[in-house]
Amino acid sequence: MMRVAASLPALALLAALGACSVGPDFRPPDPPSAATYLVDPQNPDLVAAGIPGGEAQKIVESLDIPGQWWGVFQSPQLNNLIERALVANPDIKATAASLKIAQLNARAQRATLFPTIGLALGASQNQVAPILQSPLTSQNSIFGLFTAGLTLTYALDIWGGNRRQIESLESLAEQQCFQLEGAYLSLASNVVAAAILEASLRAQVEATRRIIAAQRETLGILQRVSGLGAIPGADVATQQAALAQAETTLPPLEKALAQQRNLLANLTGRTTNDPVAERFTLSDLKLPAELPLSLPSRMVEQRPDVRAAEANLHSAGALVGVAISNQLPQITLSVGVGTTGIGTDALFGPTQTSTNVGGSLLQTIIDGGALAAKKQAALAGLEQAEAQYRSSVLNAFRNVADTLNALEYDAITLKAAVEAERAAASSLAIARRRLELGDTTYVFVLIAELTYQQTQITRIQAQAARLTNTAALFQALGGGWWNRDGADTGARSQRSRCHAPTAAPAPGYITSKTTPPQLSAR
Repeated sequence: MMRVAASLPALALLAALGACSVGPDFRPPDPPSAATYLVDPQNPDLVAAGIPGGEAQKIVESLDIPGQWWGVFQSPQLNNLIERALVANPDIKATAASLKIAQLNARAQRATLFPTIGLALGASQNQVAPILQSPLTSQNSIFGLFTAGLTLTYALDIWGGNRRQIESLESLAEQQCFQLEGAYLSLASNVVAAAILEASLRAQVEATRRIIAAQRETLGILQRVSGLGAIPGADVATQQAALAQAETTLPPLEKALAQQRNLLANLTGRTTNDPVAERFTLSDLKLPAELPLSLPSRMVEQRPDVRAAEANLHSAGALVGVAISNQLPQITLSVGVGTTGIGTDALFGPTQTSTNVGGSLLQTIIDGGALAAKKQAALAGLEQAEAQYRSSVLNAFRNVADTLNALEYDAITLKAAVEAERAAASSLAIARRRLELGDTTYVFVLIAELTYQQTQITRIQAQAARLTNTAALFQALGGGWWNRDGADTGARSQRSRCHAPTAAPAPGYITSKTTPPQLSAR
């Protein structure tokens, strides 16, 4: 009997290994067939604006993305800030903890592939009525009873339900891994965007202060000339109103700059009373000469959000197999060894030991349609996951296309803004000289000042837009996480489950031979 009991786990393991897995087998979805993102071919060269921060850029197809992509801006301050943010940001820590939970859940489910061994120990003090015959040879009415038992149970995974559940949970862990990578990418991109906006606002504040100073100077000229009776007092009042109007534009810019500083503190895990030391100006950030552009088939493998949607699709397909297996017979094998004695010294005597070997088969016959409904729900979940994956791919395409359009047209905008600013500055200088000589009226000077103010602010905003678009392209293409060693995040082990992009994804879902035809996931 003991030999049979010892051989049952091995036989069960062999049976499970040879078992099939019902439900659809997963293959990564087909890659996009499109070769470009835009209808018209993209111009690989972005025009230069002729100023620092407005250099020409070239789009290079199939250029790989560095892991620390923000280094292309050549700003040590920005590099340090992002590295600190990736370590200290609480949202990153929360997402990393979610990954750990998913990994441990998958590990726990993998234990279902192995037998479960349990040990039971018991001890009790018993008393029988003296009038009754004692069941013991000693005829004592009070006696102790000790028991010990060892049980081994194993659920045969004949239909692969446990394996499909493991597959689903491992896919969810993969999804969480890509969500963590997406959180890293979003955080780094948000810090870059916040630094660029801070630099832009700081430049706008400084430009507005110069404009206010110039208008005060103009007001002083008008007041002197008005004192001589050369111009009417109405012109002085008009300039005073224009100066007051310019002064009202400064507080909103200063407010936005202060709020941007608060945002940088928040992104780096600091409270707002402990601001970051780094201060950014547009001159601190350099435009990279070359910009990468991945093929669409490569882009969908690089984007963490698309890969997370693919992992969710994998999980949903595996759950279909789980639902099918639950409708089929469930077989469990068990082996038990127990012993009973009135003393611990007699507990393991040769005559005290008992064994049992058994098995059970459970097949649901009537359940009110619950299992059938769960199977249909799993199929609907698979359909939902397929649609969500398709949506994520479409959004990724639009994201890259929008960024390419922004790169092209914002480069043209900056070039035009620089030319307009230069022309407005020249016009203002001429108008002021003519006003001092009494060769023109104040109205022309005021118009020239307002024009110059607007062109200067427009140029600053356009200059910042080119930097922002550059960062947006790196984010839209996935951020280069597959080239990062993990040293910047302190999360090497947390990233170990993320699979790097491959050269050519396999076709979409196929149906296993054990899946009924109506359960095809295509």
